Amino acid sequence: MVGMEPEQGRVIDFATAAKSARTPARGADSTEPRLLRQIYGEILRDERRDQDRSLEDVARTVGMSKQYLSEVERGRKEASSEMLRSVCDALELPMEQLLARGIRRMTAHRTLRTTGHAGVELCAA
Repeated sequence: MVGMEPEQGRVIDFATAAKSARTPARGADSTEPRLLRQIYGEILRDERRDQDRSLEDVARTVGMSKQYLSEVERGRKEASSEMLRSVCDALELPMEQLLARGIRRMTAHRTLRTTGHAGVELCAA
């Protein structure tokens, strides 16, 4: 169109954007940065649900209470690195995947806050 500049190219991680939209932090203001425990909790919950596993099943495998796992998934409890490793092992989710997904969600949230677009910008390293 005349007088309009083309929109800058952007790579969007639709899977991350869809899961983030599906599981917003309860009561969280979209302008507030989310805590790492909230992001990790969402990822663990999404992975558990994708596997059609119950809280009780995963908690029993890990050796924790169902209530505690629920609190971790909702971002209300700060799980130790050992506990995160145990939950990841129970879900057969490599810890590296938890970390990578966490970075993608943090970046998607930051991009949404600063640009108004949900997505992840592609950066060359």
